[in-house]
Amino acid sequence: MSLFWISVIMMLGVIVPVLTERYGRTVNTLFTMLAPAIALAYIGSLIPAVLAGEVITETFEWIPAAGLVLSMRLDGLALMFALLILGIGLLIIFYARYYLSASEAAGRFYAYLILFMTAMLSIVLANNVLQLWMAWEVTSISSFLLISFWSAKTESRKGARMALTVTGAGGLALLAGLLLIGDIVGSYNLEVILASGDLIREHMLYPVVLILVLLGAFTKSAQFPFHFWLPHAMAAPTPVSAYLHSATMVKAGIFLLARFYPVLNGTDMWFLIVTMAGLVTLVLGAYVALFKHDLKGLLAYSTVSHLGLIVLLLGLDTQLAAVAALFHIMNHAVFKASLFMAAGIIDHETGTRDMRQLSGLWRFMPHTATLAMVAAASMAGVPLLNGFLSKEMFFAESINQETLGFLSWMVPVLATLAGIFAVAYSLRFIHDVFFNGEPEGLPKSPHEPPRFMKIPVEILIALCLIVGMFPAFVVGDLLASASTAVLRTELPYYSLSIWHGFNIPLLMSIIAIVGGIVVYAVRRHLFRFQAQFAESDAKLVFEGMVQWLVNAATRVDEALSNGSLQRYVAALLTFAILLTAVPLLNHNVTLTHPDNQPVTFVEVVAAVLLCLSAIATVIYHRKRALALVTLSVVGLIVSVAFARFSAPDLALTQLAVEVAAVILLILALYFLPKNTRTESSPSRVARDIGIAAAIGGIVATINYAFITQPLDSISDFYLANSKTGGGGTNAVNVILVDFRGLDTLGEILVLGIAALGIFKLLADIKLSMISANERGLPWSEDKHPPILVMISQSLLPLALLVSFYIFLRGHNMPGGGFIAGLITSIALIQQYIAHGVDWIKPRLTINYQSLIAWGVLIAAFTGIASWAFGVPFMTTWFDYFDIPLIGEIELASALVFDLGVYLTVVGATLLILANLGKLTSVHRPTAEE
Repeated sequence: MSLFWISVIMMLGVIVPVLTERYGRTVNTLFTMLAPAIALAYIGSLIPAVLAGEVITETFEWIPAAGLVLSMRLDGLALMFALLILGIGLLIIFYARYYLSASEAAGRFYAYLILFMTAMLSIVLANNVLQLWMAWEVTSISSFLLISFWSAKTESRKGARMALTVTGAGGLALLAGLLLIGDIVGSYNLEVILASGDLIREHMLYPVVLILVLLGAFTKSAQFPFHFWLPHAMAAPTPVSAYLHSATMVKAGIFLLARFYPVLNGTDMWFLIVTMAGLVTLVLGAYVALFKHDLKGLLAYSTVSHLGLIVLLLGLDTQLAAVAALFHIMNHAVFKASLFMAAGIIDHETGTRDMRQLSGLWRFMPHTATLAMVAAASMAGVPLLNGFLSKEMFFAESINQETLGFLSWMVPVLATLAGIFAVAYSLRFIHDVFFNGEPEGLPKSPHEPPRFMKIPVEILIALCLIVGMFPAFVVGDLLASASTAVLRTELPYYSLSIWHGFNIPLLMSIIAIVGGIVVYAVRRHLFRFQAQFAESDAKLVFEGMVQWLVNAATRVDEALSNGSLQRYVAALLTFAILLTAVPLLNHNVTLTHPDNQPVTFVEVVAAVLLCLSAIATVIYHRKRALALVTLSVVGLIVSVAFARFSAPDLALTQLAVEVAAVILLILALYFLPKNTRTESSPSRVARDIGIAAAIGGIVATINYAFITQPLDSISDFYLANSKTGGGGTNAVNVILVDFRGLDTLGEILVLGIAALGIFKLLADIKLSMISANERGLPWSEDKHPPILVMISQSLLPLALLVSFYIFLRGHNMPGGGFIAGLITSIALIQQYIAHGVDWIKPRLTINYQSLIAWGVLIAAFTGIASWAFGVPFMTTWFDYFDIPLIGEIELASALVFDLGVYLTVVGATLLILANLGKLTSVHRPTAEE
């Protein structure tokens, strides 16, 4: 079995809950757990190899020429995170079975959850940073879907938008950082990058790279000043909170810091930024958590604080800081997931999360209370629990560091202060909810949840106890393996014993516990002190910022958009001038004199006609029909020029495009106002002449630079390899469907999207047909002249036959799917023009949107099919076959790809032209109107 199968199985698992929802909640849950259980079992089988020091890598070449290689990597760090993601994920799915109400769409919820789980696994297993980033963005999208699951609630919608905006913006910064890293190193392969730490740190762009990567990590892991989104993501269902904010989403940023630790760590800039961000987040989150009345709000800010603790450890300059960070990642995931699930049980069985109403629940829910108290004690760092061990390691590293120079003493002091607040808010969670009087005004009578709902919490609590008492036995090897993957050096000595004697870290723990008890005892004074400060709602601040940006953008748009197409074109061309002026002015070239091409009388006449036609188009632009004719002459002469310079494919394409463009312009010009202003003002004419002259000069300069340089083209490679590598003698078509097939796939995808966009714009447009031409003469009543009808019917089979011929011969002679598609489109559009939309509609029942979709899918799956034969994406297959009565013929997979191009072109062209032509059947104004 391959690591790639993990992603495949998990992606298939996304659709399983939707398909099995009809069979009941229990069956739906069990089938949903199947994919992550298989993935966990397979990764579990690889644990011995990874713990022995092996790094399992697998590579699948997608488009290696573009640096796009799918690669998976399982080392100690990836193993640790994969076990957390899948293990806790399975418990969350089981827990959600009892948490979600019978009326809620469990299938959709599970599908979102598995999608998120798949994306997180793809992040930790990625061995290509571009692949990592793609999965990174999927986590943002899937978390948005999970947080907004209760979309009827405004806080859910706002919390989801806030999370998506912040983490999405950080993802864009991360992409820029990863691209710079790939450019510096020369590879996007993670193994190569991890081995190039010195190269990256010594590069002049290192500060930029560091800031961009940290922005991605800090936004995802809610580090100051981006911490505000996480508490408002608590509007999600509790299983989502337990999963996203304990073991997965917020840990993605932590994983990124750990993964790039050997690359970016070791500079003063890293130490300062990461340490300060972590330290501020640690203290701020712990302080604010103490004053939250909502159970999940308290846990959310405690999560912010613990994330700050981990980030702070990764920023310290001690040998064991990274080891302590990884240890706390595991411990935090276990006790925080159990706490969130316990909070969900309390909310589920009492109807509220407000601690001002929740009191004395011990009497009603003793089992749940015991579980929650153990988890809260672990969060507080009480001995014999897992949280105590990693927090003591944290205290030890805070003493040994010298990160902030003479201010380094602040780190252990503030760390102890944060520990005091952690004990205080943990005590508040325990005492205010389970003791402290009787419950008041609860929406539901409190009681224990269903038996199976507590099983996931019990498993996690057992881990808290077992790891707390036998840490080296349970997680020792896993922690060592993960630490080796992060440090990439021999591990320094450290001990996971539960007792290290009387030392300063133990003293700090005692101070934190005693201080926390004191702070909780005098909490009323702290609450009174805090009450004098106005509490701001991050949702309102965020929404206000969004509205300010929208209003600012609206003002800018209103200032620029006055409805003048001429103005828009002038602004676009001016921007192009500014963009190209500086490079052209600084471009020094050595001019050469290539051999002159012989010029005949015919070519001179064609050039003169082209120039005169272009000038006539400008002069007679108010006379639309005449201007369209002169413009067509320009296109026709360009086609002839392509043929003259041995580019028959381009000539055919240009000719077909020219015909389609003329039809489009005729249809569009038909609806333009009959009377327009005669001419522009002299100042505008002068401006337009200046812009046109500048653009013409730039284009002429670029052309001159090309034709006066030595011609060292890649065309020789294509000509030499088109037959042997692509199976065709027409190098142009082989380039389009083989060598640069990915470009063509992107182009037809853009073409299809553009056609669909135009279709939607035309769908709701309200236009009235004008009753006369620009000279006031009424239109002819003979809409469909018989001569045109007869000619079009005769030409249709001939045009389709020519199209078929052009399509088939394209691989070896001028032609191909694009040209054939245009010929077919023009032939069918001619039928629309001759017979009208009402006559064509019942005779040509083709859904053009489906035609576009099928075209893109056929082209894409032709490329994907090459993977089945172990070759890169879009690799062409061809061979020769001896067919009886026909002889030897060549068959190539490029023909199928060309079929996708053909269908997309036909669908897109007809979707635009046919729907624009349908507007002619709208209301015609009467004389009275």
